[in-house]
Amino acid sequence: MTATFTVPTELSATEPPESRGFARDEVRLLVANPDGIRHTRFREIASFLDPGDLVVVNTSATIPAAVDGIRACDEQIVVHFSSPLDDGAWAVELRLADGSGPVPDAIVGETVYLEGCESALLVAPYPDARALLGSRLWRARLSIDGSVPGYLALHGRPITYGYLRGTWPLADYQTIFARDPGSAEMPSAARPFTDKLVTDLVVRGLAVAPITLHAGVSSLDAGEVPLPERFSVPETTARLVNFTRKNGRRVIALGTTVARALESVARADGTVTSGRGWTDLVLGPDRPARAVTGLVTGWHTPESSHLALLEAVAGRQLVQEAYDAALEAGYLWHEFGDSCLLLPNKGQ
Repeated sequence: MTATFTVPTELSATEPPESRGFARDEVRLLVANPDGIRHTRFREIASFLDPGDLVVVNTSATIPAAVDGIRACDEQIVVHFSSPLDDGAWAVELRLADGSGPVPDAIVGETVYLEGCESALLVAPYPDARALLGSRLWRARLSIDGSVPGYLALHGRPITYGYLRGTWPLADYQTIFARDPGSAEMPSAARPFTDKLVTDLVVRGLAVAPITLHAGVSSLDAGEVPLPERFSVPETTARLVNFTRKNGRRVIALGTTVARALESVARADGTVTSGRGWTDLVLGPDRPARAVTGLVTGWHTPESSHLALLEAVAGRQLVQEAYDAALEAGYLWHEFGDSCLLLPNKGQ
């Protein structure tokens, strides 16, 4: 069982912090470690880490993955482009136009007509092809003139949900580490980082290393496991992780995407190798973290699979204490909200 809590509606971040009068790095930061809970601002994060610690970041950039569509029955919907598949198809999610949830009654063989006179044929439910009716995600064959990235650049917009007010440009959904387009939704744990904060880490004697994991849609229903996602862990990053652990320092994952990528190439003893491909790893009680010893994260919804991942790194008690303190102090949820630093190990 994961941490239990209820998030009041008023704790949803409804717009970027810049629109609320704050810089990116001025969002609140809750630091949770065995000594207790600290409340600060994200710009102070470097002061809670130690020389020799390694911060691993995700270089995936967010794509404009939401496109308006219409079904043959004239129902207007929104299509979320989640991930390109190895056979040329795409995993897509069909959402109701009012943002209230997924389309419940799509069927195999249905054609969805997309903005720009293009279309998507629903070939099979995704990832489980046996769910023939009511699947939330679909393997789709696209009929698009030109490349999908080019089409999305022209007709797409960032994926949004009902708690947001207004619309925001794609730049607001990018982190400073974004280099490789591919994430349907922003790897948002890194959003508060600025160039100055990275400089602060380096000046304090910390190292920074990259991985890439392209995140699919995050609108998982309660109890759903994470989707398979494409990732890459470079050889240099693997070496830095192993060097850091060998010297008794912490490996801090900047977001759940980073933790999933590193743990996908982690051996039983916590050392990691380089690797790339698809990962379907689910971290939780049956598979605790081996390589990652600290985590920067946003705040996740109740019963989310992300909570099991947090607990796989930091333990259920520390995660529950962090969430209880965040709710009491009025921290903000979702991609434009506040942050948490989980440090289950004190470091050196």
